[in-house]
Amino acid sequence: MDTWSAAIMLFFIMDPLGNLPIFMSVLKGIPSRRRRIIVARELLFSLAIMLLFLYSGQAVLDFLNVRQETVSVAGGIVLFLIAIRMIFPQPGGPTGHSSDSEPFLVPLAIPLVAGPSLLAALILIANQDPSRMTDWTIAAVSAWFVSSVILMFSGLFHRILGERGLTAVERLMGMILAMISIQMFLDGIAKYLEHSV
Repeated sequence: MDTWSAAIMLFFIMDPLGNLPIFMSVLKGIPSRRRRIIVARELLFSLAIMLLFLYSGQAVLDFLNVRQETVSVAGGIVLFLIAIRMIFPQPGGPTGHSSDSEPFLVPLAIPLVAGPSLLAALILIANQDPSRMTDWTIAAVSAWFVSSVILMFSGLFHRILGERGLTAVERLMGMILAMISIQMFLDGIAKYLEHSV
């Protein structure tokens, strides 16, 4: 996987367009000036958490004695399940956060931006080739930056795309993520068979 493929995959997992309505509903009771500050703060928290998992994830896998093929197969399955949820969204939002209080760390930074699936994907790409950590950092920061721009200008994107447009884009991203996840799964199986023969 090259740097930009990793960045695109991480961007799709972050799903900023799918998260737009949730961000807007969590922040609707907060004045617009304060809203931007909160979003910027939460995005910086999410970046710190992403980089922590990118750099410490390999140590965790080494401690658990988990092989690369296992991470690839498991990552493929998890990403496929996420893609299915993006294509066929469940009714109701993923958070029961009260819109009257100001969010702090939860639910915006975690799990909406830096969710479990994104953190697992960061561990996965770091494990694929630990010698390319600079590339993986560029991929993670690039995906985060594009997602941040979309979320900072959530009102504008919501007005341009509308509810139907957001739904269509999210489902398209889900389809692409499903293809990436199946390729990751097949790569893991191929590596396992190659080492076991």
